Amino acid sequence: MFSKQAKPPAKPPVKFDAPPAPLPADPAAARKAAPKPASLISENLVIEGGVTGEGEVQIDGVVRGDVRVGKLTVGETGHIEGNVYAEAVEARGRIIGAITSKQVRLYGTAYIDGDITHEQLAMETGAFFQGRSLKFQRPVAPQGQPAPTPVAAQGGAPPAPRPV
Repeated sequence: MFSKQAKPPAKPPVKFDAPPAPLPADPAAARKAAPKPASLISENLVIEGGVTGEGEVQIDGVVRGDVRVGKLTVGETGHIEGNVYAEAVEARGRIIGAITSKQVRLYGTAYIDGDITHEQLAMETGAFFQGRSLKFQRPVAPQGQPAPTPVAAQGGAPPAPRPV
């Protein structure tokens, strides 16, 4: 009736075949590798002043000041009163000011009042754009020769032609 219970057999210890992956020496490199979500300025926010950063920003509220970011998305309720500098801009809302960006896309609900300096510009039907479209291209230098500098950057008139 009262008998001693047999002990269950002991489990062997767990063995790991591979050592854990080493941590990167530079923590900043680990942060850059992970994808980061866009920062959001929501519909009920108003920012008086500039927005600066290297990441991605979505503006659904109002910004009264310059915006300098890596990638900018302006939502349908978004409104910027100031200049925009970004690698890429997607606009569905209002921008009152100049845009300088490599890639600019204006959706059908966009309202832009200002010049756009760009490498690539795309506009959907219905987008409002009042201003100049200025295409900038990086100068292509012939192989082995440096790119010519603009005359204005040299600080004077162009050199006079030499007699032959």
